[in-house]
Amino acid sequence: MKQSSKSLSLNYKRLKNLMTRFRLILLLSILITGCNNDRSSGLHSVNKTNNGISLIKYTVTNTYPHSIESYTEGLIFHDNKLFESTGSPENYPDTKSVIGIVNLKTGEIDVKVEIDRNKYFGEGILFFNNKLYQLTYKNQSGFIYDSKDFKQIGTFSYVNKEGWGMTTDGNSIIMSDGTNFITYWDPDSLKESKKINITYNGSSALYANELEFINGFIYANIWTTNYIAKIDPANGKILGLIDLTTLYLKALKENPQSEATNGIAYDSKRNRIFVTGKFWPYIFEIKFQY
Repeated sequence: MKQSSKSLSLNYKRLKNLMTRFRLILLLSILITGCNNDRSSGLHSVNKTNNGISLIKYTVTNTYPHSIESYTEGLIFHDNKLFESTGSPENYPDTKSVIGIVNLKTGEIDVKVEIDRNKYFGEGILFFNNKLYQLTYKNQSGFIYDSKDFKQIGTFSYVNKEGWGMTTDGNSIIMSDGTNFITYWDPDSLKESKKINITYNGSSALYANELEFINGFIYANIWTTNYIAKIDPANGKILGLIDLTTLYLKALKENPQSEATNGIAYDSKRNRIFVTGKFWPYIFEIKFQY
């Protein structure tokens, strides 16, 4: 007897959640040698991984609602507003690839851009020189919008096989593509100017996803995990990890469909950092030593 599409979708989601949890447990067993979590204060104190990489302490300073319909691909603070971009996986037919402003009181997105989910899968975004750039997943192309009225003013292409996350150091556009490389683009030509190899204790590290440039370092969500990696842009070395497992578990408790952490935004004017994940019911404001 064939299962209904709804039943198949539900079973797929359950299986995916189980696989995500298994990967998480496996990674934690490999990386973590000890931790001391003070849940009452939100302080997470982990000394070292067994490979000598520091785990960075953080505190949760605020919690905001987030739409559980948002399959988060990008998060960025611009013009005193928090913007989010979302993707639209085939196995989640109700998802959309949009860009919009997040209402921190309700979690809903005021949509400014929506692309055809039948042709494109929206990925990371970046505001740069009065323009808004949007990557797509597998089309080797992206869109350019006016940063004020969000009208499309151009497109661009790239040689990377996939597009994942975007950020900037103020001089270059920086992107991730799911490999062990981070690519720098010249902002005028949108052509590659250099690449850095992301390494973890001497070995190449895959799956850098959403990116944010904070005080001279690249911070990257590592796909399939709940870690944010602190990366030295000079040589690609991972200098530290921020373990957001506790936040993921809080999200999972509220919404069983929550997936791995993805989304980092830095408000440089007020020194605030926002993090979230795919289908998470919360956006967390966190504080840590950069």
